[in-house]
Amino acid sequence: MTAPCDSLSLSDSFPAARREGRAGAREWTGLALLALPTLLLGLDLTLLHLALPALALDLRPTSAQALWIVDAYGFMIAGFLVTMGTLGDRIGRRKLLMVGAAAFGVASVLAACSTSAAQLIVARAVLGVAGATLMPSTLALISNMFLHPHQRALAIGLWATMFALGMAAGPVVGGLLLAHHGWGAAFLVALPVVGLLLVAAPFLLPEYRAPQQGRLDLPSVALSLLALLPVVYGIKQVAKDGIGVGAVMALVGGLAFALGFVRRQRRLSHPLIDLGLFASRAFSVALVVLLVGLVGVGGTMLLVTQYLQLVAGLSPLAAGLWMGPPALAMLVAGITAPLLTRRIRPGHVMAGALGLSVVGYLVLSQLDRTPHGIAWVTAAFSLVYLGLGTIAALGTDLVVGAAPPEKAGSASALSETVQELGLAVGIATLGSLTTAVYRTRMGDPIDGMAVNLQRAVSDSLAGATAVAHELPAGVLEQAQAAFLAGLNAAAATSAVSIAVLAALAAVTLRHVGVAADEAKP
Repeated sequence: MTAPCDSLSLSDSFPAARREGRAGAREWTGLALLALPTLLLGLDLTLLHLALPALALDLRPTSAQALWIVDAYGFMIAGFLVTMGTLGDRIGRRKLLMVGAAAFGVASVLAACSTSAAQLIVARAVLGVAGATLMPSTLALISNMFLHPHQRALAIGLWATMFALGMAAGPVVGGLLLAHHGWGAAFLVALPVVGLLLVAAPFLLPEYRAPQQGRLDLPSVALSLLALLPVVYGIKQVAKDGIGVGAVMALVGGLAFALGFVRRQRRLSHPLIDLGLFASRAFSVALVVLLVGLVGVGGTMLLVTQYLQLVAGLSPLAAGLWMGPPALAMLVAGITAPLLTRRIRPGHVMAGALGLSVVGYLVLSQLDRTPHGIAWVTAAFSLVYLGLGTIAALGTDLVVGAAPPEKAGSASALSETVQELGLAVGIATLGSLTTAVYRTRMGDPIDGMAVNLQRAVSDSLAGATAVAHELPAGVLEQAQAAFLAGLNAAAATSAVSIAVLAALAAVTLRHVGVAADEAKP
């Protein structure tokens, strides 16, 4: 990769040494600042799940409202990532980050002070729109601040681990907050982060606005929303209720609008997404690796957390603590993988890490209710997260590095969008597979058990656990064994898909050289 030039339109106050290619103390301090909103987004995901029982007692949402309280945030993030990434390229990435952070803080206060379920749903939707400004803005700014390939790869690796660390810390932080405060405290955690970001950003972060990008095409924005939102909705409906007419119609409708979106981008001189980016093999393959890799992680993460609580019987706080080692493994991978690419081709590093993930999935595919089950699950999921940390760091770096500076925001948004879709698809497909195996094993009527209990037991392990005190002896253990059979099947499926993905990375990315060669003038 060639060294960057002054045409990147960075702030005039940016040091001259920086323009020579290597970042200094100011940039690394700025990276620490950019890590905060990324950490916050991960924290916000798991904090709410822990606060739901207390929230439900206070606001008394209907079942549909409870689902929208959880889903509105993810829907808006997924729908607006592409728009916000491109908007940042046009109006200024630092400006969009600060505006989005301020909106996130205001929406957090509104959510914490909500007096009805409807008000909380609206606040969560606004949080999602604001959150969609944070991820692509932070990543695009990193591409501006760290122009040397070695430093950029390491910076993106550190950035990529922050989201997972936030998710891992969510149950711990949430447990501590809920022990001393109400559910609203889960939202107010954002305020110190937002305050620090707004104060320090003008001093530590450069501004960047791509030259000659034209006006934002509003029909393209509308088409992107009409494509992404129904697809995400359809995937989530499949995960909750299986394949149904509504889910299929949403998916078909979303794909139809996606086709219209692509056709419009090809005609525009200043498109929302430059489809020419996909001409780069590294760019396209990295997106595929991120998508498929997150499918396995998304579904398995849901199943592992259910195992720890519903089979092993751990509290949410204890389950969160057991998820600490996998998060640490992801952190180690995110830091070491960019260092390894200075001597080893990125495709080979990604293939090797994904191979270790395959081992983790295979261990999970053999899991049964042994006394060492928790330790085995943690060790196996740590291997899965080791692969995730590697592909998150290197895949994201390949995507951002393949895009020209003026397209970094758009490329960053695509990277985040495919990861969001991967998580959603993973939860839907692997969750549906586990549910199908479970219902097959628990579908036969059990002698002497009431109809309502039979319905709860045959639906899911969560349903069986909820009525455990009313069940005949041995039924709950039978339900747990059926869930484990489903988990085994899902993990085996992931092992096969990730093994294929590892081969794909090794073969199709073999042309991408080591970072040491890329960094040579």
